[in-house]
Amino acid sequence: MNLRSTSVARFEALPNPRGGQVPFAQGALAQALAALDQQRDVARPLRQAARTLRDAGWLAAARFADTLLLASPLALAAPVAVAPPPGLPARPLQAPEEPEGAEIRALFREALEDLAAALERRNLREQACSPALFARQHALVAALAEHVPGVTLAYEDVALQGRPLAPATLQPQPAQRFGQVRARYEAALLHALKSRAGSGSRAANALSLAAFDEMDACMAELAGPDPYDFWRLAAACGRTLRRGVPSWGDEGVRRLYARCNLLIGEHARGLRFAPQTLVRMTLALLWRDYALFGAAAEDTADVELLHDYGLTVDWHVAGTQASEALWEAGSAQAGALAARVAPVRELGALVVNGNAYEDFLQTADASMIALGTHSRTLTLRGEGAVPEPADALVAAEAAYRIGAAAWALGLGHVGQLADALGLAWRRTAHAASPGTPASRGVPCVMPVAPPGAEAIEHASEALRAMLHKVAAGVAQPDATPAVRALGAAIVGGAAPGVAH
Repeated sequence: MNLRSTSVARFEALPNPRGGQVPFAQGALAQALAALDQQRDVARPLRQAARTLRDAGWLAAARFADTLLLASPLALAAPVAVAPPPGLPARPLQAPEEPEGAEIRALFREALEDLAAALERRNLREQACSPALFARQHALVAALAEHVPGVTLAYEDVALQGRPLAPATLQPQPAQRFGQVRARYEAALLHALKSRAGSGSRAANALSLAAFDEMDACMAELAGPDPYDFWRLAAACGRTLRRGVPSWGDEGVRRLYARCNLLIGEHARGLRFAPQTLVRMTLALLWRDYALFGAAAEDTADVELLHDYGLTVDWHVAGTQASEALWEAGSAQAGALAARVAPVRELGALVVNGNAYEDFLQTADASMIALGTHSRTLTLRGEGAVPEPADALVAAEAAYRIGAAAWALGLGHVGQLADALGLAWRRTAHAASPGTPASRGVPCVMPVAPPGAEAIEHASEALRAMLHKVAAGVAQPDATPAVRALGAAIVGGAAPGVAH
């Protein structure tokens, strides 16, 4: 996995010079900054920015703009020192300026500037997964919560916004195994927490590593044969978080392993599906570093796991921090050059580079041919028929190619639907694979439940219609209804006891 860039940028991922832009939203944010400085209403430009970003499918940025809109009354209500007219002495404020109000105003301005800067970088995965952007947004939500109780925001709410979630199962185990595994896990967790809070000596670090290895071994013993077994996902996330401690700290690591300890108890008492809140948190944390920095050859297993859950990443070429910093330093120049040499295309609120647009259409056309072929074959087999696993995997990869190309160009709605379709095909492939309990006829409480052929066909047609509009130079339609319908089919085969 790649390391963070050493450039002076406030964000983590590399910018995307060939990505699309949303000029109207960028202009609206600039107006909001000017209105804030002049103590005028900022709600109108922020509302315009949020609506425009939502139309473009930049859902994470639109959510950030919505948060700024909610927090704008607090920022404007903060007292501001006013310069006296020329020739008159300064008048003191009627009441002393409240430090808290001044802090909220400064926090609001910094968050607004960060969102504007993030739009300039044109990286949709960064907008969704950047811890720096989330920290700004979370601070605003925390300030709002003091005035509007109950307002909360979790990292996974932003990172996985609008994405369907495949149920993660918990395989039944003998009661004796649960007792032994949980005792070992709790002892290891105690050692890990103590060593993390210790002096950081070599002995403490060794004890900590051994404790985490022991907990990973416990997860492996609890895992079942279902490809969507939660313990498989949790173990991969734990390993990834541990590698990222130098960058992000160990708070996420400790929280994950502590919550897994509680889940072991629920698992022992008969819980058969992991709570969706925990699944979303685990999946978002596993995806974070790969979405920001890309994946290398040694990360193939984790990338395949992410594909199982409908998430894609870019592959990066091994390099040094200095080489990536150099790449980032020249990205603005490359973007400006591309804008001069290639014409631009307007797709509603989104403005894209002409060459990148043509490349996307070629990728989408080839991938839709593969998707259409496999979708028709599955439909002809009829509901309940078992497709060829290899064909389903090929269809999933075709959908993910469209999704990855759409995210790179800035077509957020197309990317959402394409990734959801890739998830549907992956579940179909696993259900038909000879290695899964459902296909082997082995009694299993939680078989992989694929979506029906009709749901996949409807989603494929919706994606095809969206791509036809994009090819005609028309704005992409909102994919939310189609994604929700496909998401309902993806979880439709799960047992009624799925926890939320």
